[in-house]
Amino acid sequence: MSVLVVNGGRPLAGSVAVRGAKNSVLPILAATLLNAGRNVLHNCPDLRDVESAIRILRHLGCRVTREGETVTVDSSVIERWDVPDALMREMRSSVIFLGPLIARCGRACMTTPGGCELGPRPIDLHLDALRRLGVSVEEAGGRIVCEARHMEGRDIILSFPSVGATENAMLAATACSGVTRIINAAREPEICDLQEFLRKTGASVSGAGGSEIVVVGGSTRHDTEHRIIPDRIETATYLCAAAACGGDVTLCGCEPEHVGTVTSVLSEAGCEIDIAGRSIRLRADRPLRAFAPVRTMPYPGFPTDAQAQMMACACTAQGTSIFLENIFENRYRHVGELSRMGARIRVSGRVAVVEGGVPLHGASVRSTDLRGGAALVIAALAAEGESRIGDVHHIDRGYQSIECVLSRLGADIRRENE
Repeated sequence: MSVLVVNGGRPLAGSVAVRGAKNSVLPILAATLLNAGRNVLHNCPDLRDVESAIRILRHLGCRVTREGETVTVDSSVIERWDVPDALMREMRSSVIFLGPLIARCGRACMTTPGGCELGPRPIDLHLDALRRLGVSVEEAGGRIVCEARHMEGRDIILSFPSVGATENAMLAATACSGVTRIINAAREPEICDLQEFLRKTGASVSGAGGSEIVVVGGSTRHDTEHRIIPDRIETATYLCAAAACGGDVTLCGCEPEHVGTVTSVLSEAGCEIDIAGRSIRLRADRPLRAFAPVRTMPYPGFPTDAQAQMMACACTAQGTSIFLENIFENRYRHVGELSRMGARIRVSGRVAVVEGGVPLHGASVRSTDLRGGAALVIAALAAEGESRIGDVHHIDRGYQSIECVLSRLGADIRRENE
């Protein structure tokens, strides 16, 4: 089992090349099932979740190879339509295989997905959307069995702009006769990237980035090649690390408009931010100053996936900062671990109040989930003394060799096996 050992108190300086988006590559890997051909995907990060998705594809019968950051999926032959429980438990995003399996095979069988424990994240919206398209869904004992004899395009009105439900509806709708409209659709950049991939395969999809997506079923499919967009949460994480530690860091190959809410908060905290094309330069002097309340919201609001990292920044800022978590009920699990490092944080329901300006000190802590683990790394970098961060497997789900990236920026961080 690995731990990250961090000796904090050093400013960061240098540049980081942002990798492909985890939350984009996963649904696109699932979408490769649809075109029954050869799919070449560039800019694919080497992450635990990506490897889990590749294992699912191979289990289903696809031939998958990786050369560096390029993953090639040959989905010409599908031998199975089930995903075993062991693979489903590895990541929450495994449910995204439901839509393309139904579209390709007319049926699907899987168990409820795993992943980070962030509170209830029901997949009811996914299943309701599939039912609207004519899919028969049976649930029993954590097992989901779907069958589609005739799928017909209809209007799907989501009660919440769920990213996963939007993606599953888009993917299943490609096999429907007629037109499907997804109303109150998620607007995240990853939805736009999925649309771009589907268009390259020959599917008729439009409207991504807005609140209504239209899918016309029955299109022919062909081989395709696609480059995954940059990871906006990785971008936000390294910006927060540079802000908390102080220094001068440039992120290259990113999409600044995708992290506008994050850079706005960091600017308010006293960071100097310069944007030029697809790069963001952040310069910061410690200490930061407290900022206005951060409210997590669906895109284009402040991302829930960056809340924990921004909270680590707030711990180093002079004054009181407030967070309101509006997406997940249990996304403050990192607070207890930050407190072990000297942070002063009070939580009441969905509200967290951070009293910043108190020096952080090194401690032995555990990653509670993917983004909470990133927050602990940021806090450890800003703290005095040595920190040991356990359960690194959570961090590895979303960050490729995070210790190597930060070391190149001047951090004293290494991975050890216990």
